[in-house]
Amino acid sequence: MRVCVFVEPHRGATYDDQLRFARRVEETGFEGFFRADHYQSMGADPGLPGPTDAWLTLAALARETSRIRLGTLVSSATFRLPGPLAVMVAQVDQMSGGRVELGIGAGWYEREHVSYGIPFPPVVERFDRLAEQLEVVTGLWRTPAGETYHHDGAYYRLVDAPALPKPTQVPGPPVIVGGKGPKRTPELAARYADEFNMPFRSVAETAAAYERVREACDRHGRDASGRAPLVLSAGIMVAIGRTVAEARRRAAPLHVKSALPPEDPVVGSPAQLVDRLGEFAAIGTTRVHLRLIELDDLDHLELIAAEVLPQLEAR
Repeated sequence: MRVCVFVEPHRGATYDDQLRFARRVEETGFEGFFRADHYQSMGADPGLPGPTDAWLTLAALARETSRIRLGTLVSSATFRLPGPLAVMVAQVDQMSGGRVELGIGAGWYEREHVSYGIPFPPVVERFDRLAEQLEVVTGLWRTPAGETYHHDGAYYRLVDAPALPKPTQVPGPPVIVGGKGPKRTPELAARYADEFNMPFRSVAETAAAYERVREACDRHGRDASGRAPLVLSAGIMVAIGRTVAEARRRAAPLHVKSALPPEDPVVGSPAQLVDRLGEFAAIGTTRVHLRLIELDDLDHLELIAAEVLPQLEAR
């Protein structure tokens, strides 16, 4: 089981807050640091001092860390055009020495789009755009050096694109597609992704999503094509403590009204988190993204590193 940490800086975090946290993630032995890509908090709290751009932040972290994987869970396809996005991610991959991953989704939080003047089309169009962006971004990365890339789609048209710069990872950074959608999401994951992520749901819901994705991979002949098997991952909301009171204190933000859908958190002891990870492993999960709420709570991070990670290694 590979264990990454996922954070939500739109709740209120500076770049320095994220740098301090990411460095501790690296020092304590986690595999990666992933962050949300949002421009606005999701409750009444404005999230001072305000948002930080995900890819600008990851570019800086790429130069300030040396080992951990870095990426988004997930970038919204509504935020950036696919050509510039491919350039941006490839450059950050170079800056990191090949440690970047692109999590990308259709976008869902309408409020931040309205606030910052970002178009927010209906859900069907958002998924159509996501599919086309996945095709363009991966197509640009895979275009051989010296050749050009062309795309004439419903929403994006690229003519004689030099398909540069090339990312360090070949054929490109791993792509993560995730979500609970029953139809489009599994199809997109099977066609374009390296990892399918089910975010913050129960083990049973996650197992059902994995089965839908496996069926989509069969329909597209993914295994027969020689492509690497799809990594199955899960996001887990955690609030762990040495005592019940400490765990409850860390879980308090979960009770604040938010635009986020209901989740299935682990609130309790390190042993409870180890047990939950075992349940996820039993359904085929090989990677988890632990969502920690407070970026200034380094003790939470260190507790999990000290009392959870060694048990996973022992198993």
